[in-house]
Amino acid sequence: MSPTDKLIENVYQELECTDYIIDHCKVVYERSKDITKHYKNIDQDLIKAGCMLHDVGRTITNNIEHAYLGADLLRNLHIDERICLITERHIGAGITREEAKQLGLPDRNYIPETLEEKIVAHADNLVHGITKVDLDFVINKWNNKNMKQESINMLINLHQELLGDTL
Repeated sequence: MSPTDKLIENVYQELECTDYIIDHCKVVYERSKDITKHYKNIDQDLIKAGCMLHDVGRTITNNIEHAYLGADLLRNLHIDERICLITERHIGAGITREEAKQLGLPDRNYIPETLEEKIVAHADNLVHGITKVDLDFVINKWNNKNMKQESINMLINLHQELLGDTL
């Protein structure tokens, strides 16, 4: 077992992650491969760990708070800060500080910055439950949830940045 796989398994056991969280994370990891195939010189182990651990906060809540709570759970386990930041910044295409304040989230940066953070966030966007979906599906879902146009624009921009017109 690779060190990354061992880390993931240990976190899953320590946090008592459900099969659904694990299954969702596996599909997000598979989806990330559709993005990473277009890149060289990226940290594949970091992306795998980020994908597989991004939703550990769902052991506490299924609300938007799961991102920062999951990051804090990982920090308490002394997990690499890069994985914690992927977890904290994986919601949609990111949450601005102003929006985070409106949502009652702690004052943190929720915008994915590194390529790995962006890939995990967008791979998660392109998975609904345990089903791979396309950008149009996500836009329709977000419109049906009355998401702000700014958030939808951020999603489209992230997709264009990572994939252009592919996928």
